[in-house]
Amino acid sequence: MRRRIGTIVGLSALLVATALTGAGAMTASAAPAAGSRADASDAVLTAMVHDLGLTPTQAHQRLRQQAAATTLSPKARKAAGSSYGGSWFDQADGKLVVAVTDAHAAAAVAKTGATTKVVARTAEQLDAAKSAIDTLARQHKAPAGVSSWGVDLQSDQVVIDVRADQAQDAAVRAFVARAERGDTARAVTVRTTTAAAPTTLSAGTVGGDPFTSHGIRCSIGFSVIGGFVTAGHCSQQGAAVYGWDGSYVGDFQAGTFPGNDYSWVNVGSGWWTVNVVLGWGTVSDVLVHGSNVAPVGSSVCRSGSTTHWHCGTILGTNETVNYSEGSVYGLTETNVCAEPGDSGGSFISGDQAQGVTSGGYGDCTSGGETWFQPVNPILSAYGLTLQTS
Repeated sequence: MRRRIGTIVGLSALLVATALTGAGAMTASAAPAAGSRADASDAVLTAMVHDLGLTPTQAHQRLRQQAAATTLSPKARKAAGSSYGGSWFDQADGKLVVAVTDAHAAAAVAKTGATTKVVARTAEQLDAAKSAIDTLARQHKAPAGVSSWGVDLQSDQVVIDVRADQAQDAAVRAFVARAERGDTARAVTVRTTTAAAPTTLSAGTVGGDPFTSHGIRCSIGFSVIGGFVTAGHCSQQGAAVYGWDGSYVGDFQAGTFPGNDYSWVNVGSGWWTVNVVLGWGTVSDVLVHGSNVAPVGSSVCRSGSTTHWHCGTILGTNETVNYSEGSVYGLTETNVCAEPGDSGGSFISGDQAQGVTSGGYGDCTSGGETWFQPVNPILSAYGLTLQTS
């Protein structure tokens, strides 16, 4: 679902080897003492003021509104029943919007406190249309001119993004024509984009980086009991992983890419895990308290070893991104920038873990978009438990 809206501490998930002080671009600091949930929100608030152009009062209000919308979402979805057409956070009025396909369901949803919008298609129907394109891509590899596709709830459509400079390419036109056939054809629309092709965001080994393995550098996403999770394209089965100081941390236990983009590493050899996301001195380090999924339209921040801390907005969920290595399904789209080496890094909304950086286009000078692999499917796939406090 998509929505368009006009200090290293060991590793980026704060895997600390030794208690050092003097945080800087190439140094580590001691793990912070456990703080309150307000501390975590204050750190994100500071970044929202910096990156989103909000006043402190506006940022604090949005955090409260987003938390309320996230809590309300399951109740509102239940009230919508089979009429449910998806939901998103409206930044303008600070409320959860729930799409429904009939007036009776709209009345039931309104009683929960959510705003409603009547649409033609249910979320299930839109997801089916999107899944049909996923199946097509598995059968006929999507050409490079097709950047991504996903559900846009506000337009009640499945949107295929095609690069403008390749829109007339024969392979692109053939893929789009196949996507527009069948029972779901009316739900599909094509949009041209001038953005560059999305790419993954790993980088070559550089001394002192937070996490290196088999010749690449990436960033850690989140600590789990016994290890950490990161992007799948950063992994190599059984490969050794080294921390910011070059010392051995653990090994890749499992990973998958493309299709999905996730992996996990066990932690030992004197390293341990902490439920913190690095603020890189831009903000205070953020404590992770859970992994409740923030709705589309919510503010979200990213921590990575190259470009450090940046914030933006969740634009869409369950999107498919067509990398040169193959398509990856079920990603979340944001307008947060990222660059090579940020792969695998943390996406967090408030104090809730959202996912690990997968790839994107652009950079943190001119701007761009980045997709993340949601964290809950990673935990489920490998039977892992997010480390929280």
